[in-house]
Order: sequence, then structure tokens, then C-alpha cells
Amino acid sequence: MILVFRHFFYKNYVGLSLWPFIFIKHHGLKEDMVLINHERIHLRQQLELLVVFFYIFYIAEWLVRTVMYFDSYKAYQNISFEREAYENEKNLDYTSERRAFSFIKYLWAS
Repeated sequence: MILVFRHFFYKNYVGLSLWPFIFIKHHGLKEDMVLINHERIHLRQQLELLVVFFYIFYIAEWLVRTVMYFDSYKAYQNISFEREAYENEKNLDYTSERRAFSFIKYLWAS
């Protein structure tokens, strides 16, 4: 389910997945299939980790990478979940082809 909630977003962020919803910044983004696919990849990741463990792991990885890079945005860009989603967002068949726990290979890859 895609919901529009324009006051939910920080700076340049325009989409967010919170199981089972995809929140977007404005109605026009419903037509952005790459963005929607990116968020659907996150929904699949969340489901695999029983939702709550996804958020725990996501925040923990962001904290570790923030310390590593001394840069919270660079940390965000290098979270394994984000790397998987960004790398595959243009492949609109990815969620149907994707193997379970595919984000793991993005943990150590540079």
C-alpha cells in the first residue's frame, strides 16, 4: 500500500518503507517505478527479517558505518540494505527473481 505523507521526509528523501506501507513525499512519485521498486526491495528485506530485526540491523549497521566514515550520509549509502536496493532498483523484476537474504552479500562488498 502506497501512502502520501509529505511532512514525513528529511531533506532530499522522497520514499520510505515501513512494513507493510510505502510512504512517498508527493502523489507524482506513485508513477516513479524505480523508486517504488526500491521501496519494494526494502519491504522484501523487512519480511525476511520478520520486520523488527530488519530495523534493529538497519540502525546498528548505520551506527557502525557512521563511526567508520564519520559521515552519517555516507553511512546510509553503504548500509547493505540500501546498497542492494540502489543496485537493483532499475530491474523491475528483481523482487520476483531475488534470492532470500541477498542483502548479506552487500555487507562487505565495496
